[in-house]
Amino acid sequence: MKTKIAPSILSADFSNLAQQIRQAEKGGADWVHLDIMDGHFVPNITFGPMVIRAVRSVTELFLDTHLMIEAPDRYLEAFRESGCDRLTVHLEGNVHVHRTIHRIKELGMRAGIALNPSTPAMLLKDVIADVDLVLVMTVNPGFGAQKFIPSMLRKVEEICAMIAAVNPKIYLEVDGGVDEGTAPLLVKAGANVLVAGNSIFARKNIPQAVRTLRRAVSS
Repeated sequence: MKTKIAPSILSADFSNLAQQIRQAEKGGADWVHLDIMDGHFVPNITFGPMVIRAVRSVTELFLDTHLMIEAPDRYLEAFRESGCDRLTVHLEGNVHVHRTIHRIKELGMRAGIALNPSTPAMLLKDVIADVDLVLVMTVNPGFGAQKFIPSMLRKVEEICAMIAAVNPKIYLEVDGGVDEGTAPLLVKAGANVLVAGNSIFARKNIPQAVRTLRRAVSS
């Protein structure tokens, strides 16, 4: 499976968002990653369906949306209507995650499951067959430009083995501190979707930053 690059607009310049997304697309980005934070599940607030609708209007790339919010069930329809292609919800703090995953799929979107760094991989066993993507947070969620947690490489390897046993077509996505230095290590461990924010949008040449990340995992 070809490694996909999903630039996270969390690190983009929102005063120039449309152009920056187009620049990432020019560089060969596969997806656009959207980090939704509510100030409760994580200690930060980002944006919601209105911004996603604006993003949808300027790109045809797959919109990969990560919900770091409490009670996501209340907002699934709104995110569907804004143009999301996938909704990824957290295993933590969602006592009805199986129901949430199936509701996402009923609404015509793909469904993913995310784990925080301290959450054991084994807790995925009862839901992994129901999703098309597992997101391993390689930093503690809530803010961009954090330092990669090296111990997450072992978790990526563990989940990669779980995916191989259940359905090899499930994507294994990583998010947090992903750059040209850490990306090869993560891909070697089994990741095939790289979410990158600061290492793309904080660079002067956004298309070149995407290509640099691609080359780092293609050699």
